[in-house]
Amino acid sequence: MKTDVHKLALCAILTAMALALSYLENMLPTALLIPLPGFKLGIANIVTVFALYYLGAAPAMAILIARCLLGAMFAGNASALIFSLMGGVLAMIVMILLHRLPGLSIYGVSIAGAAGHNIGQVGAAVLTLGSAAPVAYLPLLLVVSLFSGALTGFVAALLFSAMEKTKLIKE
Repeated sequence: MKTDVHKLALCAILTAMALALSYLENMLPTALLIPLPGFKLGIANIVTVFALYYLGAAPAMAILIARCLLGAMFAGNASALIFSLMGGVLAMIVMILLHRLPGLSIYGVSIAGAAGHNIGQVGAAVLTLGSAAPVAYLPLLLVVSLFSGALTGFVAALLFSAMEKTKLIKE
């Protein structure tokens, strides 16, 4: 069992990793590979999925919110904060509800989280623009979330596999 100090330190490290991955992702030219407005792979969500399964719902939500707030502050982009928070929090709620279901793998939970993130961001766009027009973009985003969510789940599953092999967690 992890002590409170261990959990707090791990949450701080995971928040820093999520921020670093988010920053790195902003530097990647993903628009050249997938020319969709606003598309991101969501590699920082690897940390979120990992935290949910390793630390639990509350620490994972705290890491997510800290990443969104700090990321907006460091980037100087407060207008993007509503998109980040609405997408991230909805994704986390979906993943929290689904991750305990028997038979649903980390891949399924991650894909559902990616879909929730896109729904939350489209909701933020609707609120921001005062128009339902962004909803038309949602079906395409949901298709893309199959791939980005699967990638996130795959890397998180690899992390757990590596940790089991190195005896960092018990099988």
